[in-house]
Amino acid sequence: MIKHALSEASLPRGFRFAATACGLKKTGALDLAILSSDVPASAAAVFTQNLVVAAPVLISKEHLRASKGRMRAVVVNAGNANCATGAAGHAAAERTVAETAKRLGCTPQELFVCSTGVIGVPLPLEKILRALPVIARHRRPSARSFAELSLAICTTDTRPKTAAGSFKMAGKRVHLVGCAKGAGMIHPNMATMLAFVATDAAIAPSLLQKTLRDVTSRTFNAISVDGDTSTNDTLLVLANGESGAPSIKAGTSAHRSFTAALEEVCRSLALQIVADGEGAQRVIEIEVRHAKTEAAAKRIAETIATSPLVKTAFAGGDPNWGRIFAAAGRAGVFFDTSRVDIKMAGIPVLRRGQPLDFNERAASNRLLTEHVPLIVDLHAGKATARYWTCDFTAEYVRINASYRT
Repeated sequence: MIKHALSEASLPRGFRFAATACGLKKTGALDLAILSSDVPASAAAVFTQNLVVAAPVLISKEHLRASKGRMRAVVVNAGNANCATGAAGHAAAERTVAETAKRLGCTPQELFVCSTGVIGVPLPLEKILRALPVIARHRRPSARSFAELSLAICTTDTRPKTAAGSFKMAGKRVHLVGCAKGAGMIHPNMATMLAFVATDAAIAPSLLQKTLRDVTSRTFNAISVDGDTSTNDTLLVLANGESGAPSIKAGTSAHRSFTAALEEVCRSLALQIVADGEGAQRVIEIEVRHAKTEAAAKRIAETIATSPLVKTAFAGGDPNWGRIFAAAGRAGVFFDTSRVDIKMAGIPVLRRGQPLDFNERAASNRLLTEHVPLIVDLHAGKATARYWTCDFTAEYVRINASYRT
């Protein structure tokens, strides 16, 4: 079961959290945070595939390789992406890691470093260095500290995003907790904006990495707000084994339980990102059924999800099924258009490629709810895929037209 309201009991053992305001955000809000494990943890991560990539991503990738998947913590700032900042930006991220490692009593290679915010602005390193001693000292294994961490990573988000899950194995309760940020520039390619998951499960780094990639394809890689992939996307998991449960092995019932719990946490965080999409009023769940392959189904679902014409129609509650049909047809996947059915918010609007009579006003009212299901049935095979997006409103344009000014 997924929890959004976190308690001490929902936190995994052996992790500490802290956040502070160091002055990177103009508002004076929390903007620097640390998530750490008391012992070395198995680590896995997926990162942006954008060719324009931030210094923290390059360093985090390097450290994950150098440590052979054994990490201790992540230090993260919001308010500045530290991207396209040249050698000075790389040096600033390296110095942040080095100073944090000193305070935590570990090596720099055991640390992830993440940043999010405006691209191309020099990172005010002195503000971070001034705050690090205090934040390292104030790490706590508390729900309040985790809530502050989840708030500190926000930028244009209107609310923090958290989720927790658990499962039992060998008589022990294993916990997972996660937080994420993201509201704009969301169209993940191997990750989302920023998302961190901590668990007290015991699992080898290689199996954790494989599991994370599998889960990501059905969660963070199945959402879109605006079709833009960030330069800083990072999704990471730390698993420190402090639950006392045996190590999880591939192909076992314990691995299936762990995968299901991780997927629930990641899906919850991904959908919270979509629901908080910049200017969004509603979440649209697109399900493409009976495609020849899962890849084909996902390609069609993604094309529909990223169509500005489809997303603006949902903003206005317009049951314009023609835009959906047309988007599916340009996805680059062949299907027989004379066999397609479409349902919008449970209302059949197209059957076997032919339009159906339906009550436009009733359909419009259903499209104005917070969660709108859309089903496209190709009648071409056995594969199904889901994709989530949000509507596209004038508020999105307003937010992004003045993001830097």
